Amino acid sequence: MLLIRIVTMLLGLMLGFLAGRGLATTQSEELGMVNTLSLMLAGMLTALLLAPRIEQGLMRFLGRLARWYARLSPRAVAAATFGLIVALLVSVLLSSLLRTVPFYTWIWNLIVTVVLGVFFVSFALRNAENFGLLAFPQVRRKPGSRLLDSNVIIDGRIVELLRAGFLDGELVVPAFILRELQTLSDHHDAQKRTRGKRGLAVLEDLRALRPLRIEDWDDPSLPTTDDKLIRLARESGARIVTNDNNLGKIARLHGVEILSIHEAAVALKPQVQAGDHLTVTISKGGQQKNQGVGYLEDGTMVVVEDAIRFRGKPTRVVVVNNVQTNVGRMIFAKLDGEEGAA
Repeated sequence: MLLIRIVTMLLGLMLGFLAGRGLATTQSEELGMVNTLSLMLAGMLTALLLAPRIEQGLMRFLGRLARWYARLSPRAVAAATFGLIVALLVSVLLSSLLRTVPFYTWIWNLIVTVVLGVFFVSFALRNAENFGLLAFPQVRRKPGSRLLDSNVIIDGRIVELLRAGFLDGELVVPAFILRELQTLSDHHDAQKRTRGKRGLAVLEDLRALRPLRIEDWDDPSLPTTDDKLIRLARESGARIVTNDNNLGKIARLHGVEILSIHEAAVALKPQVQAGDHLTVTISKGGQQKNQGVGYLEDGTMVVVEDAIRFRGKPTRVVVVNNVQTNVGRMIFAKLDGEEGAA
């Protein structure tokens, strides 16, 4: 802050000096010197008054610049740099060819360079995914890769998803995730130690179902595991498999695709819960005595106790249980109080 104020005051002092020297040409030497000193002092004091606003504006600009820099992908930087190099080389070749033209001056050379720079840089940025190996040669790119977060590994539900065939693509476990699980499994806290051992056991189960690839990548400059995971996903083009909502939100802000186990579980949550009231037409008898069976619009079977006497009639029922089976969903219900009384 002090440095900004000093620089601002020096700029004000310099502007006052330049203004004084400009006026000195029309005045006597003594008067010109007095006016120059007055303008220098006025410029310095004006800069001192404006310094707080300049500091605030500069800090906001630096903050936006830092956020923009944090979102920058090295792949995009590599693409833009490559495009600029090509533009400069082509500009040099064109200037050598066109320098014999009578009206061709350095201004035209500058315009041609700018036009070529805009064209090649924008073209390279539109195809930035092809510069992944140039920006990050140690990361192997393979379409359809899935980066596993430590939380989703410890959770364990990913094994059933994989076994059921709902998770395709290559499964990748970054080395820093593996080290995190190993650290947890050796932790002095019993709860953390249990979580770490469970995570390692889940990896063994996953490896039995499908080959796992350990990505030996790390960036010591990044402070947290989540930051490293997002950076690796951005550079490799992989999706992150997680059940951490906060990680998912941050990753999406960085343009990384997320496969959230938690969001999938919420989406698959049964729409009918115990205690809900339904109206269903009893179409046939059930396996047990006096049971009636009806169907919802989506084909879900509803088994209603003591409802066979309402066969062929719309009947008001109360849901008792909701069961997911290998062949689909089944709802067990009982007659609503009014229907039973009737």
